[in-house]
Amino acid sequence: MTNIPETGRTPRVQIRLVVIQILVFSLLGTLGGRLWYLQIRNGDEYAKEASGNHVQQVVQPAVRGSILDARGVPIADNETRLVVSASRTDLLKMKDDGKAVLTKLAGVLDLKPEDVIEKVRLCDAKTPQPCWNGSPYQPIPITDEATAKQALQIRERSEDFPGITAEPEAVRRYAAPGEANTAQVLGYLSPVTDNELQQAKDSDSPYLRSDQVGRSGLERQYDKELRGKAGVTRYEVDNLGRVIGKAKSDAAEPGSNLVTSIDARVQRVAEYELNDAMKVARTQFDKNTNENYKADSGAVVVMEAKTGRVVAMASNPTYDPNAWVGGISAKDYARLTGKKSNYPLLNRAIQGQSAPGSTFKVISTAAAVEAGYDFNGHYPCTSSYSIGSQVFKNFESENFGPISLGRALEVSCDTVFYGLAHNEWKRDGGINPKKKTNDWFFKAAHQFGLGKETGIDLPNEVTGRIPDRQWKQSYWKANKDAWCKSGKKDGDYVEKIAYENCLEGNKMRAGDAVNYSIGQGDTLVTPIQMATIYGAISNGGTLYDPTVGKAVVSADGKNVREIKPKSHGKLPISKSTRDQMDEALAGVATRGTAAWRFGGWPQDKIPMHAKTGTAEVYGKQTTSWFATYTKDYTVVMTISQAGTGSGASGPAVRKIYDALYGVSQDGTIDRKKALLPTPEKSLPKIQNDGSIDAPKVEKYDPKADQTSEEGGQPAATDSPAATTPSPTTGNRDTRRRTARPRKRRRMLT
Repeated sequence: MTNIPETGRTPRVQIRLVVIQILVFSLLGTLGGRLWYLQIRNGDEYAKEASGNHVQQVVQPAVRGSILDARGVPIADNETRLVVSASRTDLLKMKDDGKAVLTKLAGVLDLKPEDVIEKVRLCDAKTPQPCWNGSPYQPIPITDEATAKQALQIRERSEDFPGITAEPEAVRRYAAPGEANTAQVLGYLSPVTDNELQQAKDSDSPYLRSDQVGRSGLERQYDKELRGKAGVTRYEVDNLGRVIGKAKSDAAEPGSNLVTSIDARVQRVAEYELNDAMKVARTQFDKNTNENYKADSGAVVVMEAKTGRVVAMASNPTYDPNAWVGGISAKDYARLTGKKSNYPLLNRAIQGQSAPGSTFKVISTAAAVEAGYDFNGHYPCTSSYSIGSQVFKNFESENFGPISLGRALEVSCDTVFYGLAHNEWKRDGGINPKKKTNDWFFKAAHQFGLGKETGIDLPNEVTGRIPDRQWKQSYWKANKDAWCKSGKKDGDYVEKIAYENCLEGNKMRAGDAVNYSIGQGDTLVTPIQMATIYGAISNGGTLYDPTVGKAVVSADGKNVREIKPKSHGKLPISKSTRDQMDEALAGVATRGTAAWRFGGWPQDKIPMHAKTGTAEVYGKQTTSWFATYTKDYTVVMTISQAGTGSGASGPAVRKIYDALYGVSQDGTIDRKKALLPTPEKSLPKIQNDGSIDAPKVEKYDPKADQTSEEGGQPAATDSPAATTPSPTTGNRDTRRRTARPRKRRRMLT
């Protein structure tokens, strides 16, 4: 037997042992370093997270504050309802994702199974409404209209409805006192989204997963004040989820109440009269289009002239904001947002834009005086005004001869303003302007507050548009390629306009100037802008920010934060000019274009001032405008595709004033019937327990006292758009008085 010496293996064994020792020590070192990092370096952080894993939070939603009218009448508050909700977390644990349970639930609630199933879907870019855009871990409300019998059936047979709860909860209610809907002003609520949670987490008012958030109107504008602070109770639990103790509890703090300047009674009158005026307009025949007027949308604003506070604001078509409470159905969502809906979520008082027609002439009058023209001078009011081969006609080809600017406002003479605007266009250099132009007419519009927001305390207000030289240049750059592609020298009217715009769309033509002077062409305004302007003429020249909120009052009534009226400027006119315009606008109501609508009005006791307007829009019927004011209020109404200002809107505006002041058919004033003869100054009293002694709002009865004749189109009243022949390719200095077709702006929901 051969012996192998051990000395030959010893070095290799020793090397292996050394390697193993190094590996072991390395592993121990790594483990120790990691242990030091976890326990020493980040020990507090992980201890805190570990503690949090054993704490469960139960959220008690705060009671949302009420929205009150000026007298304390709730127009949005809360009521207790039986709410049936589904836990998506529990449903997903089932084999069929809970479809069988939801189908059975639909049978109990008398709903369609597909409607119930759709409500528990999570919203994303590919999922249409209805869907849930709140937390997936929060119970999702299926309905807030469960009966006591249905709720009892679900609770008694809980084994058949796993993941389903039926509990009484405080839910939002839009009360519509006296049938005053106030939908677009109030807005609506929906669950908070993950994105909103992240954005607000470091703010002084973070959201909770259970929160409902205002999406439009006052609900959105004053969401922070109305929302309150949810209560949170924290329980210590073991690893099996069993409660072992109570960690901390924060009581819920109810939201504050918002007192508004809205008067529910006047709001109801405004809504009714606007809707009725639209219905009457649809029965009238339009000789220009050989069909009845469509009267497809409209708005009216009633505002305190001396403060800018909004007393009523109506938009038509409208909707019921209660449709959003508890989650909106697929049918309701399609009805409110579909292409055929005409977008009732849109507040046309602050988002509806159209050419103002002759109501714009108060601005042109101020511009002419600033440019050096004498208010009491004599200006030819001819039947037509010619620029090259283009003829701009006065309404009904009326000829009043030489008249003053005041008389031009009374009879709404277009040709007076054509001449003034054309003269200023030529003084500024015409088609090839000077380096420094005066642009009095454009400058005046901006000084009157047009082309920008009024500052009303409602979200998503639009600015309108003043088509000055800067806008024209920007618009030309943005559209030049499209115009050059579609324009034809010998095409139809639209193609010829596109051809001309391609070549010189950035030049201010004579036609642009004269159309602009009477509120036509590319000019766009909103009803709230015009109400602000006419309110300023009434109060002596102060442009107020319109406001709906009047005060924020704590739930116990102890803390009151009043929202004071604010001004954003003064009218660019002297006191003398303002007084002369005021007298002329009173003449409109007594002997001018609106006189036939104010027959029998007590002018000696309540001086009325008015301006009618009829604006043409290319491809559509004319837009009706009616702007008015007294020493207390300004009322502005507009109806799209409804005809003349005094014809379509006039009767409705007159009836609103009749209701405000208690004016009877024979012109007498009955103070007992007057809804609001002077603006409401005091705030309603909220008791310590949150109760409010609010008066009852009766339904408006328009037949109780007929004060003016039925609606209809006038034979000869307003000054509608000028009638012009089709343009010729040889004359690019003029343009037909029309507004370009535009897309409607809609609010995101």
